[in-house]
Amino acid sequence: MIKRSGLLMVFLLSIFIEAASAQRASSILGKWYNTEKDAIIEIFEEGGRYFGKVVWLKEPMVNGKPVLDSNNADRSKRNKPILGLKLLEDFEFKSGIWENGTIYDPRNGKTYSSTIKQKSERILEVRGFIGVSLIGRTVEWTRAE
Repeated sequence: MIKRSGLLMVFLLSIFIEAASAQRASSILGKWYNTEKDAIIEIFEEGGRYFGKVVWLKEPMVNGKPVLDSNNADRSKRNKPILGLKLLEDFEFKSGIWENGTIYDPRNGKTYSSTIKQKSERILEVRGFIGVSLIGRTVEWTRAE
């Protein structure tokens, strides 16, 4: 009887820990201003991974035409509008950090390895790097109201 109740307790505890982790993983979901506050990126979950796309731009048009991804290293993508563009791809949630993803910077057309940490309910720390995480740049994104 004691063994059964012990197993039940371990089972219930594992379910609780998994639920708490899943809830925490979802805290990144929603809309976030980039550092310059000239864009809003919506982070969403798809198949257990996290992605982000541009859903608002302070200046979405230039001369009556949409702002395009004109700096993209892939010439075939240079005619795509920035609005709707995926900037964050394939992040996994592990031990309180979203990692193993990439971030695309339309300002220079480059894609970087990336990690995201939630500094507070309203602030994300987004780090882009090449190769080793020590060599890179960290910016803060603020939750959009």
